[in-house]
Amino acid sequence: MEAETLALAQEIDFSMWGLFARATFIVKLVMLMLIIASGWSWAIIIQKLINYRAARREAAVFDESFWSGNPLDELFEQIGTQPDGSSEKIFASGMIEWRRSHRTDGGLIAGATARIDRSMDVAIAKEAEGLQKGLPILATVGSTAPFIGLFGTVWGIMNAFIEIAEQQNTNLAVVAPGIAEALLATGLGLLAAIPAVIFYNKLSADSDRIVGGYEAFADEFATILSRQLDS
Repeated sequence: MEAETLALAQEIDFSMWGLFARATFIVKLVMLMLIIASGWSWAIIIQKLINYRAARREAAVFDESFWSGNPLDELFEQIGTQPDGSSEKIFASGMIEWRRSHRTDGGLIAGATARIDRSMDVAIAKEAEGLQKGLPILATVGSTAPFIGLFGTVWGIMNAFIEIAEQQNTNLAVVAPGIAEALLATGLGLLAAIPAVIFYNKLSADSDRIVGGYEAFADEFATILSRQLDS
């Protein structure tokens, strides 16, 4: 009997593909959902890492130009009214409103400072929205993937016990495949959730730091314009 059990166990394919192929339709569906969620999460993670690196590089280059001592009007003429960089867009929004606030006689329209601040705040909000786009998906995957995997495990184990009852055999060779298939769903759930949670926290912190840099620049720029208004 033991020899037959050993021979049966050796015939069973316990590879990842073998476990997936033997799983029931519901468990297969759960596994596919988790694999897709994991791939989607990694695509977002890689994209955000590239985008955030580019945003930090662009901000550093622009800060160097801004604090180089050249006239702001000259810098504005160089980057234009529709620049590509985030820092440049914030600067351009402030400069556009600054120029619009001048009357034809050279005087300033009342409330120029408040309008310039609002214009840059709107630009910052748009850039922040772009930086944070996709992060809610990571949060969703991180919070739901373990439970989706657990559902697949419960369903798989339920079917394993049903099979045991139908065969009236509690031999390990009969029990092990079904339980292994079920536990694979939990493993895939954790495989999707753990990177999503880790990188959601990291990317959220990175996004906040980048937006904080934009806000600090807007405050400094507003202070410079305020001095010119006062003079």
